[in-house]
Amino acid sequence: MTDALDRLDLLELDADLEEENRLLRDTVRKFADDRLRPNIRDWFEAGELPARELAEEFGALGVLGMHLEGYGCSGASSTQYGIVCAEIEAVDSGLRSLVSVQGSLAMYAIRAFGSEEQRQRWLPPMAAGRALGCFGLTEPDAGSDPGSMRTYARRDGEDWILHGSKMWITNGSVADVAVVWARTDDGVQGFLVERGTAGFTTTDVHHKLSLRASVTSQLSFDDVRLPSDAVLPSAEGLRAALSCLTEARFGIVWGVTGAARDALAATLDYAGTRTQFGRPIAGFQLTQRKLAELAVSLGQSQLVARRLGQLKDSGRIRPHQVSFGKFANVKAALEICREARSILGGSGITTEYPVLRHAVNLETVFTYEGTHEVHTLVLGAQLTGLDAYR
Repeated sequence: MTDALDRLDLLELDADLEEENRLLRDTVRKFADDRLRPNIRDWFEAGELPARELAEEFGALGVLGMHLEGYGCSGASSTQYGIVCAEIEAVDSGLRSLVSVQGSLAMYAIRAFGSEEQRQRWLPPMAAGRALGCFGLTEPDAGSDPGSMRTYARRDGEDWILHGSKMWITNGSVADVAVVWARTDDGVQGFLVERGTAGFTTTDVHHKLSLRASVTSQLSFDDVRLPSDAVLPSAEGLRAALSCLTEARFGIVWGVTGAARDALAATLDYAGTRTQFGRPIAGFQLTQRKLAELAVSLGQSQLVARRLGQLKDSGRIRPHQVSFGKFANVKAALEICREARSILGGSGITTEYPVLRHAVNLETVFTYEGTHEVHTLVLGAQLTGLDAYR
């Protein structure tokens, strides 16, 4: 689809890529084309993913926690991390979720709020993909309102006793360590819960229609006893957990542009070869209108991602700006994939083409890490100074 990708770059954004960033993009794109694309249809249809195997390959590629400093992480720029997210999500949102949950949620939480001992223990093997992490905030009855979480931790001497459950947790059942948020008598606190700890169990979510190439689990804690050094010492209050979500949402802003680009490139190729009424359907005015509108929407989303990359790399990004990106780009990507599917006609409902697979995946991305409605209210509060959450 190289020719289609070139034609979709109407604003010549590729021409402005620095040589280092172009090399990074091409390296990740080749890995995606060689290792991920040939298998994604089977993984999606089977509802399975060799997550631990892929984690080591992503680790060898150097993309796990790549935007963090030290402990085996390369300290890449935020823009470089975004480029990687776009190339991986161009194959599938579930694959980008594996990478971003590892690096921007689990590893970021340990790097930002963990002790030096916790960082030394976990971050190097996580960066290498030898250890996997997950992030436990959402609960069955506490999604958009995490402050109403029921998972609770109480002191018992020097130890903590953790009880409750978390839901919709990416990488949950394959993780070696879970970053878990719980209420305590002193407010919300973060904990590290290791695989195999007595009372800690996981159950995978099956029969999904979206993000099928991703491990999604429920985490259960039945009076799990944790030592005092399981606490993330600097993670006090819900604000710490929400800062991790802001970090991860940045990757989504970039990632979904990859999904939209891949869907549109496949559609552009199809429209140029599908003949009806004696000519390619790409030559009909209605098809060209659709393609033009979708290509413009894609370009606008890519510009938003690049602007947020500039802001983050300069240390000026603010949470409402990340909400702007998730609000705008996920909505645009989902609409691009839906409309692109219409150009493919009946062929668009099969996994022979990636378009509808991207669309159903984006239905989940539209909801997770802050629903579209929540980001609407974040922007509304920024514009009016009035909080409309309650």
